[in-house]
Amino acid sequence: MVSEADEVTTASTQIDELPIRMPSTIPVAGFAELYERHYEAVFSAALRVTGNPADAEDVLQTVFLRALARGGDVEDVALPAAYFRRAAVNAAVDVLRRRELRADSVYDDSAPHAAVQSPLLLKERLRRAIAALDSEDASLFLLRHVEGLSIDELAGMFEMEKNNVTVRLHRIRHRLQAEMQR
Repeated sequence: MVSEADEVTTASTQIDELPIRMPSTIPVAGFAELYERHYEAVFSAALRVTGNPADAEDVLQTVFLRALARGGDVEDVALPAAYFRRAAVNAAVDVLRRRELRADSVYDDSAPHAAVQSPLLLKERLRRAIAALDSEDASLFLLRHVEGLSIDELAGMFEMEKNNVTVRLHRIRHRLQAEMQR
């Protein structure tokens, strides 16, 4: 009679002996080169948005895992550097939103210390306000005001007219200002 322990051992042995198949579509050498060319820009953009090196590392990992899942065909994109900066900003906004959902405490504007706000507190409030925007608006704002992209670059990246980009940025700033005054 075979015991339950023997069955488990036999099953795990069989699993261990199975070959691990890696998809051959992943261009490892090309991906390493892609990573080397763009990782600094991705990390820097993520750090500026999140303000936290650990979160920036998470964003870096997320962006390149997504690129790897695409099969590394990012080079087919017209502007790979712009693609990675936008991907970094989008992933960083996702991190801000998750951080907002996990926040244990709510900032109390009526507290005595609320009148004197440190720059760090203001940055955190701005990050929370940005997290409240929809993804495209948050990306547009961050790429313009944090990453320093021009209106022309944003118009091409978002496939919009330059005037529309300017108007949209103006509206986003007003929404952020209203959110910050809450």
